[in-house]
Amino acid sequence: MKCYLGIDIGTSGTKTLAIDVTGKVLAESVAEYPLYQPKPGWTEQDPEDWWRATIKTVRSVMRKAKLKPDAIKAIGLSGQMHGSVFLDRKNQVIRKALLWNDQRTTAECDQITTAAGGRKSLIKMVANPALTGFQAPKILWLRNREKRNYDKLAKVLLPKDDIRRRLTGEFITEVSDASGTLLLDVVKRRWSKRLLGKLELDESLLPTVVESDEVTGTLTAEAAKLLGLTTSCKVVGGAGDCAAGAVGNGIVRSGVLSTSIGTSGVMFVHSDEPQYDDSGRLHTFCHAVNGKWHMMGVNLTSGGSLQWWVDSVLQGLAGISQKNRYAAATKEASSVQAGSNGLVFLPYLNGERTPHADPKARGSFVGMNLTHTRGHMTRSVMEGITFALRDSLDIIQSLDVPVRQIRASGGGSKNPLWRQMQADIFGKKITTLEVEQGPAFGVALLAAVGDGAYRSIESACKATIKVADETPPNRSAVKQYNQLFPVYRDLYGQLRESMASLADYQASQI
Repeated sequence: MKCYLGIDIGTSGTKTLAIDVTGKVLAESVAEYPLYQPKPGWTEQDPEDWWRATIKTVRSVMRKAKLKPDAIKAIGLSGQMHGSVFLDRKNQVIRKALLWNDQRTTAECDQITTAAGGRKSLIKMVANPALTGFQAPKILWLRNREKRNYDKLAKVLLPKDDIRRRLTGEFITEVSDASGTLLLDVVKRRWSKRLLGKLELDESLLPTVVESDEVTGTLTAEAAKLLGLTTSCKVVGGAGDCAAGAVGNGIVRSGVLSTSIGTSGVMFVHSDEPQYDDSGRLHTFCHAVNGKWHMMGVNLTSGGSLQWWVDSVLQGLAGISQKNRYAAATKEASSVQAGSNGLVFLPYLNGERTPHADPKARGSFVGMNLTHTRGHMTRSVMEGITFALRDSLDIIQSLDVPVRQIRASGGGSKNPLWRQMQADIFGKKITTLEVEQGPAFGVALLAAVGDGAYRSIESACKATIKVADETPPNRSAVKQYNQLFPVYRDLYGQLRESMASLADYQASQI
């Protein structure tokens, strides 16, 4: 039996699953690890934790599915995008990795924009503006702020590609994840020599770039032994978690859009050609589909806002255990009418990317009065997260990108209240799939393509991904949200200066 592994190096943990050639999930396993926040707006992780979690979850999946080592023909890799693993000449990690939601690089973003000749010039080079989460400003931050560490630097890898190095010994990335470094010529699908030159960065710091379904090597003897696999097992390019999740949801053709609510929130739409938002509110990246692209809006603290609300604020919710706390909170929210009686939540707890690109944006409740209950506040948090996603949807539609179907994934697809809320706020039918496994499933399919089990990722998705259910919008709720959304959208502009002052005050309290 031919089987394939998908490994997703996420922010909260690593998920590994095994599938057969029909796409049936045979087993899955998750291992969590810590997130370090040494200062407000700073987020780091230890790459060693990712590797330990990879070994643990692969062995767990093999045991659960009762698979022999030679059953696994190929592995696909996914992971949190934009993170920076800094390696020295002996391939030792120099310091903890800086993550996708780290906000420390505002000055370096300005430095990149200036070096490129301005925002418009930078977008022409790499299809995107400089944002604090991207990898390029992290490299400059190391050069500017930790020169001793920078002097040791020999290679910079994205999170999943550091796992690839440990699996195969190769320094390779693929186009979808490389797009989020800000150093890739997204149109030509190769490193931008022009921008590297302007930033005085040597291309030797970066790994080789391939397409997402290409084979990048086989397991070393050491890795095969640690994982309980064979040295003939291939490792394919894989994809950044957003593109991998889109593949896992079948977003591999024009007109299909995915909305994903995890720690972050993502609006993702396929494009046969590279398309741009001139103001840089959306990302234009290479897709994991060979020779295709995608546009993407990202909200930094989507599901993370609900997690903060339930785990930090409602931690004592009627004495309910943590496991049942989310169900209890959303049950209270479901008893509240659409619009939360005019209570609006801005989900900018760690800055925001789309559409504001503002690391100093901060969260808030606006419109609170004496009638509001805990249920109103929980529902308002969920609505604010969904309004943030609508920001991205409206931009996508304003660029005449076709959206004929919306597929929901992540936490927002599993909760009936949130599915209905998305349908009502977007004013469109929401579709869910029979099996929704996220990025790990997407890269397992890419592994199958790389091994030759399918001719292309499009054919793999067609054969394995099926629509399960549809949630139509409620006309009355749509009307309520269409009244409230302009208020939500205007609040950021009205509060921006105060948010910045509060962010500066918070930083001064360290």
